Amino acid sequence: MSEPELVIERRIAASPETVFSFFTSPERWLRWQGVEAAVEPWPGGTFRMNVRGDGFASGRFTEVVPGRRLVFTWGWETAALGVPPGSTTVEIDLRPDGDGMVLRLVHRDLPGPAVEDHRWGWDHYTARLASAAAGVDPGPDPALAAP
Repeated sequence: MSEPELVIERRIAASPETVFSFFTSPERWLRWQGVEAAVEPWPGGTFRMNVRGDGFASGRFTEVVPGRRLVFTWGWETAALGVPPGSTTVEIDLRPDGDGMVLRLVHRDLPGPAVEDHRWGWDHYTARLASAAAGVDPGPDPALAAP
């Protein structure tokens, strides 16, 4: 039996090209998620993100279609989290919708116990992305780990 997939859809008041840029520039990505990032947005390129200041998620980009789609592997470098680096896949599709767009994020192959934590995280961070891409400062991230 396969593991459940996590799906998040969010309408964003920006173009797909603008939203895409928030996944392909480390500086722009850090406006909505993370405190440290290495992003090489090409097939085989590195994805490594210190999401909350207390550990890194990492993987590799496997598909990059400018303005439309990104796929990268994902997992945590902290073994205790039970999702090894590169063991799951995140697919992001960007679809024009009127004067904005719809982001569809599918996170596949997560072990069952990790699904709800990742659902919360992706819901939280795609809301911050929607603000940043629309030109609104999402403010300090309340999910960051305490120093």
